[in-house]
Amino acid sequence: MTYRKLSEQVQMLTNPQRSDTFVKDFKSAVREGQFEAAYMNTERFQLPKSFSRRNSDETYSRTMREMIFEVTPKFEEWFDRTNRELAATRRGGTIKPSIEAIEAGLVDFKTLAAETRQKMQASYDKGHSLGKSRARGKRKTSK
Repeated sequence: MTYRKLSEQVQMLTNPQRSDTFVKDFKSAVREGQFEAAYMNTERFQLPKSFSRRNSDETYSRTMREMIFEVTPKFEEWFDRTNRELAATRRGGTIKPSIEAIEAGLVDFKTLAAETRQKMQASYDKGHSLGKSRARGKRKTSK
């Protein structure tokens, strides 16, 4: 049986800025019994993510309690899936349309163009109906 520390596994993440989310998911998986892990009471490790304080340019890092776990095929499968999800998705907000985002495939240009066309048509229809209603109002008052 091979054992590994949580700090070593965090170093294997594709996106180290998501290390806090990974540790949270890891602890949830242990709590749910997906795999076994134990705290190493005297050790702590520093997350590779740098956090920023509100209203300041200052950054800081967090430390977590070290854990040890058994590396099994079930764990490897869980880690691969979790690592892919953390690397691929962005939580919080939508990706803003830009040339870089479109070229990278993060934003679908055809969908963006269809939405723009729909908004332009709705705006045109709204202005057209507003103009018609004002024209009808003038005729009524002039009689």
